[in-house]
Amino acid sequence: MIYGTIHQLKSKGFNVSQIATQLNVSRNRVYDYLSMDRTTFDQWDSKRQRKVRKLDPYREEILSWLQEYPTLKASQVEDWLRERYPNLQVGESTVRLYVRDLRKEHGIRRMTKERQYVAVQELPPGQQIQVDFGMVTLSHEDGSETRGRFIAFVLAHSRYKYVEWLDRPFKVADMVRCHENAFRFFGGRTRELVYDQDALVAVNENKGDLLLTESFQSYVSFRGFQVHLCRTRDPESKGKVERVVQYVKSNFVLGRSYHHLREWNQRCLEWLERTANYKKHDTTKKRPSEVHSLEKLHLHPISSPVSFETNLVSSVSRTVHKDNTIRYKGSRYSVPVGTYRHETPRIVYLHERTSGDALVIVDHETGEVLGEHPLASERGTLVQSPHHQHDLVKRKNDQTEDVYTLYENYSKAVV
Repeated sequence: MIYGTIHQLKSKGFNVSQIATQLNVSRNRVYDYLSMDRTTFDQWDSKRQRKVRKLDPYREEILSWLQEYPTLKASQVEDWLRERYPNLQVGESTVRLYVRDLRKEHGIRRMTKERQYVAVQELPPGQQIQVDFGMVTLSHEDGSETRGRFIAFVLAHSRYKYVEWLDRPFKVADMVRCHENAFRFFGGRTRELVYDQDALVAVNENKGDLLLTESFQSYVSFRGFQVHLCRTRDPESKGKVERVVQYVKSNFVLGRSYHHLREWNQRCLEWLERTANYKKHDTTKKRPSEVHSLEKLHLHPISSPVSFETNLVSSVSRTVHKDNTIRYKGSRYSVPVGTYRHETPRIVYLHERTSGDALVIVDHETGEVLGEHPLASERGTLVQSPHHQHDLVKRKNDQTEDVYTLYENYSKAVV
């Protein structure tokens, strides 16, 4: 009996915590049993045994379930009872306490299946950026507090980091602006960006079909990177940025007083340069800033920032035709000569300004802005930029030079 075992262990010198751990009972229960002599305990136990509990008629059945399936939750026990006994009226807390007591009485630990992790191979330079959000309470010097939110980016190869803060919840427009700032900070973008299933990024992911929010899809299409969604707190998929989030909280935030947002962001940038991107990384044993100087060569360059917050809406893809034009709403728009490729189709994205007066053409692979045209007023129009035409004067001079070289006396031919 557990009463005797507790007193026996106490006599051998075990403390309350050790007894509770060994017998898998609460410390309060150990204290209660130690405070009672044998006569008091027998009277208490006899009274407890005479008390009929609502689930006692199902005791043996519940016990058999727990013994066969140690991982069973009280909520599952409740569901099984309702399935087998539809007329049973019982509350959630009643089932939970009854299951808890059965586990303690019979020493049935609720075994949990731990997920096994494996070491992840280092990614090549320019392959991936991991992105995550964090939230923390910031303290003012006067003792008041502010809820701070931040977005963290980290280059998976070099571990080079970028962090930006807000004093309110993030919106898609904020997220896009922070992406642009991060890309400029890194010197380009990677082929892939990794997120968890945040509401700002994705609507859902069903059987591998990724459905992004409309606003964020427009930005992804414009910049031309791939999106990979993973589970929250998944170290195999985005453990690098999750460690960055914890690093920001424990190293940058701790012990600092918050004054205002602009000053806080500036101090964070200084911290990135001084500490987060300068100190040697525990895993790579290299300074992120030094590795980043090499990884930067593998990043996709980005065009001049375009404001998605106010200017761009629709995002559609088009194939470049052999006359170096694209078709949009019944008209043709030029791109630079040489954009068309015969071997592999050249894909571009089109973004129409909310004002309805311009069309921006963006290269899918590099994110470079290939052209910006006024929208055609009627169908069938060719809208062509002078910069996208052949340089006729240069072409004529080159042809003339080719003719001159055919003469034996070049100087006389030129005259």
